[in-house]
Amino acid sequence: MKTPGNKEKLLIVDDDALTQEVLRRNLKSEGYEIYTASSVPMAIDILGEKVVDLVITDLKMPGVSGLDLVRHVRENLPDMEVMMITGYATVEGAVEAVKTGAEEYLAKPFTDDELIVAVARTLEKLHRRRAASAIVKKPKCSYGLIGESSPMLKVYEEISRAALTTATVLITGESGTGKELVARAIHYGGPRASAPFVPVNCGGIPDTLFESELFGHVKGAFTGATETRAGFFQTADGGTIFLDEISEVALPMQVKLLRVIQEKEVYMVGSTKPQKVDVRIVAATNKELQNLVDKGDFREDLFFRINVLTINLPPLRERGDDILLLANHFVGRFAGEFGKPAPSFSDAALEAMKKYDWPGNVRELENVVQRLIVMCEGDAIDVSDLPSLMRFAVSHAQGLDRTLAEIEAEYIKNVVASVKGNKSQAARILGIDRKTLREKLKDSEDQGEESA
Repeated sequence: MKTPGNKEKLLIVDDDALTQEVLRRNLKSEGYEIYTASSVPMAIDILGEKVVDLVITDLKMPGVSGLDLVRHVRENLPDMEVMMITGYATVEGAVEAVKTGAEEYLAKPFTDDELIVAVARTLEKLHRRRAASAIVKKPKCSYGLIGESSPMLKVYEEISRAALTTATVLITGESGTGKELVARAIHYGGPRASAPFVPVNCGGIPDTLFESELFGHVKGAFTGATETRAGFFQTADGGTIFLDEISEVALPMQVKLLRVIQEKEVYMVGSTKPQKVDVRIVAATNKELQNLVDKGDFREDLFFRINVLTINLPPLRERGDDILLLANHFVGRFAGEFGKPAPSFSDAALEAMKKYDWPGNVRELENVVQRLIVMCEGDAIDVSDLPSLMRFAVSHAQGLDRTLAEIEAEYIKNVVASVKGNKSQAARILGIDRKTLREKLKDSEDQGEESA
């Protein structure tokens, strides 16, 4: 679906006026912006004046051929894709077109659907390449956040608005989505930027120490309290305290935390005198707090107090090409740290990364890329270099009309391919012996011959 004002631009090059008009009409109806040319010289003139995403060119034309146009684009306009169409389809012609640089080769006659699918597929490859090689443009308020997808642009807007207020903010999202980065962006984007930012992992503090850690204690308050020590709230005075995993705070401590938010004062353990604190509170959770409230595991009044402004961070799987932007960013970072040249990703590897669900989100992606930089010996990262779960995600989703034997056969072939044909290793992964593996591979080959 194309959005107004953001149409992809296509140049159709064909000396046949009727073919040119049919292509123009069909692709314009899909929302593309179309330019046309009846010769290669005319097309080159247009490319010198207009920004084009995809060139669709006929192969055989009077004078200069479509292959010459493909060479011109590949040599002078790398940020562009090319499709070749021809009524003189041969294997040799297709091979030459692809070698010259055409991404797709479409033989006449073709249906409208075949044309539309081929164009969409070619543009998708262009988008992946652009995302993988792009210099990451960080929005002004990003503070380490990377992404240009619509969900992230919404997050940036919410950060900007939250930074200008003193209201309590609740950041929600799955583990590894970057909730602390959002909290820091809110702090450093606002008037408290020069004051302390104090992150607190609520899930990492034992219940018995929680009150002392947050509010401090006086000397002699309990065994081992040999001196008076300030807590996190006093340390954050004038600035921001970030309460990560706030859902892990025990109910008795939730009461005391609520009082601090309401009264803006703390009682150190062992003291009867309150201390005023000027602290902005930003909390975060990867759990659904309303569900915990319904179960009685989280106080409703505290939930209302911290849920004044809410920023929900999208999971990585919903961020489209941000996956490739982040992967490119981490490649550059870790290659620099380890003193290695930065490898590039193959198209197949990029496709596998986009199809993977990323349950660990950005943190998982960061760890995967770090491992790839350490282990990769060449100058390119291919599907075979990726973790096994991601390699198996390359297969396109299949319908539910296949037999169990067909699904098993496909899975076995994927495993064998992932280990580059090493049957001993494949058998270990599958939990079977080599003899059984050979039999299953033979059975799948026999089924393939029968179906053919």
